[in-house]
Amino acid sequence: MINYIRNFSIIAHIDHGKSTISDRLIQICGGLTKREMSDQVLDTMDLEKERGITIKAQSVSIIYKSKNKKKFKLNFIDTPGHVNFSYEVSRSLSACEGAILVIDTSQGVEAQTLANCYTAIDMGLKVIPVLNKIDLPTSNPNQVKNEIEDMIGISAKNAIQCSGKTGFGINDLLERIISDIPHPKGSINKPLQALIIDSWFDNYLGVISLVCIKNGTLKKGLRIKIMSTQNEYTVESIGIFTPKKIKKSKLQCGEVGWIICGIKNVNAILVGDTITSLKNPAKNSLPGFKKIKPQIYAGIFPVSSNQYHVFQDALKKLSLNDSSLFYEVEHSSALGFGFRCGFLGLLHMEIIQSRLEREYNLNIISTTPSVTYKIITNKNNILYLDNPSKFPENNIIKELQEPIAKCNILSPIKYVGNIIILCNKKRGIQTNLVYHNRQVSITYEIPMSEIVLNFFDNLKSVTSGYASLEYDFYKFKKTDSVKLDILINHERIDSLSLIIHRSNVKNYSDNIIQKMKKTIPRHQFDIILQAAIGNKIITRGTIKQLRKNVLAKCYGGDISRKKKLLQKQKKGKKRMKQIGNINIPQETFFSILNIK
Repeated sequence: MINYIRNFSIIAHIDHGKSTISDRLIQICGGLTKREMSDQVLDTMDLEKERGITIKAQSVSIIYKSKNKKKFKLNFIDTPGHVNFSYEVSRSLSACEGAILVIDTSQGVEAQTLANCYTAIDMGLKVIPVLNKIDLPTSNPNQVKNEIEDMIGISAKNAIQCSGKTGFGINDLLERIISDIPHPKGSINKPLQALIIDSWFDNYLGVISLVCIKNGTLKKGLRIKIMSTQNEYTVESIGIFTPKKIKKSKLQCGEVGWIICGIKNVNAILVGDTITSLKNPAKNSLPGFKKIKPQIYAGIFPVSSNQYHVFQDALKKLSLNDSSLFYEVEHSSALGFGFRCGFLGLLHMEIIQSRLEREYNLNIISTTPSVTYKIITNKNNILYLDNPSKFPENNIIKELQEPIAKCNILSPIKYVGNIIILCNKKRGIQTNLVYHNRQVSITYEIPMSEIVLNFFDNLKSVTSGYASLEYDFYKFKKTDSVKLDILINHERIDSLSLIIHRSNVKNYSDNIIQKMKKTIPRHQFDIILQAAIGNKIITRGTIKQLRKNVLAKCYGGDISRKKKLLQKQKKGKKRMKQIGNINIPQETFFSILNIK
């Protein structure tokens, strides 16, 4: 049985045709009828279909009848292609013995293609290069073959040429999968070891886990144990995705499927854990996943304080589904109680916010994202700071260090000048530049704080959308950065504080005050806006008060009467200012995020 199982992942850069090829594989193997098929059938979220990107890895089990009439069970996982979701890719690859590397022949090898392929090679997977979209007039498969061999370093001589849109070459791809990718190595006779590769929460069924059976058999009704927590459960329901949810009585070694154990506590089961049998347990856990550290942090607060507990519950359920999401309780004097959340990048942050609003009907406000800084104190203690509002006094700081990212940019040669100008503007240091036929690979060391705020958008803009970016944390480096505070009517708004390089302070301060003047509505009194470093004011602005015309009822008469009315209004405005609260709308926080 295990000899006829093939587990593989589909990896590629964003928009190279992973989901379309997945659709064709399902269609050819009869996973869905023609009537049930739709475009991007594995992209189950509205967000995925709207944006045309894969956010969550999706698993499918299908049966393929080969040319020599043998039946093979194919378990494949369609993975995300954006740099912010690389953790999803690494988790998916751990359940596989092979990977299909899809490359768009009209665009060639891109940065995330390299990153995902190296991840697969490092994990010892068999990689099959697939040249997609060969039906396009701009397709150049021979040049892409050269790029694969030159840039990735794997043979592309026998690369499969196909078109996910028309279905051409998909049968050849299926034959290559069963001939080149090895079957799983486990044994059905060994004690049960099942790796949890994903989990999500269902309001009716509780926690649903996606598992890969590495050894033994998992049956319905079996008493199981989670090896890290020693918690015990009974398997209530078990099955596979075809991609329809199909119930089964058991999952055997090599298979990938879902299990339900009636778990209502979202913290009871973790991705990367090992499941074993209570009666005949395995001695050792399977190697789980490397705990990934967030790259950026931001405060997220519910607009209405009575939504706090709903918000907390929503984050618990999302973190079950997305183990790269980090959160802890935070309190802001301006926004009340919320959470400090860690993300892998700006797109990851944007997707989580959209899911919170859509799936849980929450109205939320987020603060400006920041990165983790390393502080060496005068006593040589080391502090790691991800929240600007907790920035210590300058007199205790011996040295402040910022995280540096190693960025690999792939682009057509004609945009090299624009990319170098942009990277230098972002305080980048060039470490490598290599030409490959029609593309150039540029390596830069750029401060992470410069990357998280619109660097990717700016890169796409200066290269007409052709450049691709892959980055990872490299090291900490000494920096001349300062804490910039925003004051409204002389009161510091902790949720608007940020750490910024001294060279950018004046430009950023001017922009932020101008944005606030446009988005904060006028009140019955003057609102003074200030950007300050410590006690030094860098930029100041005023939102003028709304004034009622108290002289409208004076049809002439003595000037002293008018002065008396104006004086009375002035006193009232002063009293109102002392007790007045400023309403900071959501647009203010969103506009601050978009400052270049």
